[in-house]
Amino acid sequence: MPAFPPSVCVFCGSRPGNDPAMMQAAHDTGTMLARRGWRLVYGAGDIGLMGETARTTQAAGGKTFGVIPTHLMQGEVARADLDTLVITETMHERKKVMFANSHAIVVLPGGAGTLDEFFEVVTWAQIGLHKKPVVLVDQNGFWQPLMALVEHVIAQGFAPDFLRDLITVVPDVAMLEVALAAYLPA
Repeated sequence: MPAFPPSVCVFCGSRPGNDPAMMQAAHDTGTMLARRGWRLVYGAGDIGLMGETARTTQAAGGKTFGVIPTHLMQGEVARADLDTLVITETMHERKKVMFANSHAIVVLPGGAGTLDEFFEVVTWAQIGLHKKPVVLVDQNGFWQPLMALVEHVIAQGFAPDFLRDLITVVPDVAMLEVALAAYLPA
């Protein structure tokens, strides 16, 4: 385990999405992290689900650690008032810094970037590079198509059966808190 305060890396969209329940999940995640004393590690943006998670973490008195590559400083509107802001040169470096500074990974709804982040950390777990929990928040069934794809890949012989065991799927933020409490230091 890394030697810093209990920290949760949250991968999520830089857009709000069409379903207001997704922004509510981001809001609830930020509030829960702060209440539990778990530091938010995220992509440093101030828009979409990313921004909502950070704003609510801070509003509830929580700590924030943001990581953003230079080329996204304008597009994702880097949040300036974070406890820690790390600026990287590349997206790959961003993911590496976020991962290295967290004890657990949470995946809220998002797009291609979120999928990229999810698959990278799951691949690292599959090949034995880490044992950190990877938790999908399946708000309103958002991740059901993804889990169907994972099952398809396993059924077709392109991934081991244990791949599904590397991914914890929870229906909402209340169950996310329960899942994280089983892994994170008190």
